Amino acid sequence: MIDPIVYATPVFAVLIIAEIILSIKHEEHLYETKDFKNSLYLAFGASVITSLTKIAVLGIFFFLYESFKGIRLQLLGYESLGWAWWVWILAFFADDFSFYWYHRMSHSIRFLWAAHVVHHSSKYFNLGSGIRNGWTTMFYKPLFWLWMPLLGFHPIMVATAISINSIYQFFLHSKKVPHLGFIEYIFNTPKLHQVHHSSDMQYLDKNHGGILIIWDKLFGTFEREPDTNTLTFGLPKGPDTYNPFKVVFYEYNNIWHDMRKVPSWKTKLKYMFYSPGWSHDGSTKTAKQIQAGLKKQNQRANTYSA
Repeated sequence: MIDPIVYATPVFAVLIIAEIILSIKHEEHLYETKDFKNSLYLAFGASVITSLTKIAVLGIFFFLYESFKGIRLQLLGYESLGWAWWVWILAFFADDFSFYWYHRMSHSIRFLWAAHVVHHSSKYFNLGSGIRNGWTTMFYKPLFWLWMPLLGFHPIMVATAISINSIYQFFLHSKKVPHLGFIEYIFNTPKLHQVHHSSDMQYLDKNHGGILIIWDKLFGTFEREPDTNTLTFGLPKGPDTYNPFKVVFYEYNNIWHDMRKVPSWKTKLKYMFYSPGWSHDGSTKTAKQIQAGLKKQNQRANTYSA
């Protein structure tokens, strides 16, 4: 079976070129040459690694799917969920639920953030940034989907759902799409995804959903776009380079540096697995800590103004 992303890639290319042309025509400065070239290098590297690891991932999915048929039959009364239309709908929701938690954990655990930070490293929000992906993501991302073949979803169905989700997310990375009204109550949209890519402190770690935004609303990570529409994109502190290798390993290097400065292995592990920004001496803070401080400041300001 051919990955749906293969068919979508020419469409991606045409839309990126069209967005660049429109950006130049209307002097919107949505792209910067060196930044876009870096996105292409990063996308190429990620594509090569994903292609090489996909067979192994599918192999693991098939192993779990086949190995647990007997257990499913005993405990759940079936060997496989099959291919019925309603199973595809279940797979759609299960995949998007898995993506939400993969994405949220990629922002919450620093060692995972080190892989995902690449996607957020551009200061520009455009379709080109939609293909900017880390090279180490595929070594942990499939873990969040293992439960699906275990439960009886066919591995090909799982892989297809993952690809469809990825295709949809490409279209989220454009400033050319306006608000979509009632659609934004259920689905993730470019306007909502701009919030996710903002480097403004109050919007960090928000809107993690893939296709659906309902998970963010259920689990408390939803945030609407500000009325002022003055979002800043990129990272509060990120790699100031166009070298793709330095971008890929930027946060890993920072983790290594932080681990070296403390003697305790317990503290070293905290620098790996606690949230980005955590520090043993409070010299740097996590997004939640900063947001809590901003909330207190606003509450005090409102009290004084009243």
